[in-house]
Amino acid sequence: MTYCIGLLTDRSLVMLADTRTNAGVDAISTFRKLSIWEEPGERVIALMTAGNLAASQTVVNMLNEGIDFGAENEEMGALNGQTLMTTPSMFKAAQLVGAAVREVYRTDGKALEAQDASFDVSMILGGQIRGRRMRLFQIYSAGNFIEATEDTPFLQIGETKYGKPILDRAFSYSIDNAAAVKLAMVSMDSTLRSNMSVGMPLDLMVYNRDSLQVSVNKRIETDDPFFGDLSQGWAQSLRDALSVTPNPPWLDGC
Repeated sequence: MTYCIGLLTDRSLVMLADTRTNAGVDAISTFRKLSIWEEPGERVIALMTAGNLAASQTVVNMLNEGIDFGAENEEMGALNGQTLMTTPSMFKAAQLVGAAVREVYRTDGKALEAQDASFDVSMILGGQIRGRRMRLFQIYSAGNFIEATEDTPFLQIGETKYGKPILDRAFSYSIDNAAAVKLAMVSMDSTLRSNMSVGMPLDLMVYNRDSLQVSVNKRIETDDPFFGDLSQGWAQSLRDALSVTPNPPWLDGC
């Protein structure tokens, strides 16, 4: 499994993904889940994936090379041959990712089901194309998608439940970049502590609105000093907060 977070603010996108794909006593694999397409001054598009690794890698390859839907498929004809480096808008990019997911299901879905393997793919797509606004989408296994808004400014895929409470309490659309990155890391740290199917290293991308170039593209290793200090500091802050919280009055004398 995996955990990926996409945060949308009024000034930036923050995207953070782990790299674990297989968890077990003697079977732990690491694969990059964050892919970036960048043409400085023209576009920055990032995609994070969770679920079936073979299916998600096939989708990424299609987005690199283009999809041939066939001349007879009028509905998808406009997307024939498109890649994430040629699509004209982020909405069209989300449509292209959804179409790629459906195409992989069409070719591989029945074979997976015959082997009792579910077609489980979910993705977070974010970025900006010159002349268009910055956007963030979540794409589901059916190829349909939703968009993050000011009211719902973060999206998660994979093992979402452990890292969601901190985002619900502290994240907002107007938050600054540093706070957004720290919240993403605390959300990831909470998940790492509670679920062994999520693991280091992590991949982080920060994109500043209208810059049309990646601001931060960083691999965070297990021994990263900032992440380690953040993890320990957050745990200590929780203990300190608990110690100063008033005791329930009905516990007097216990």
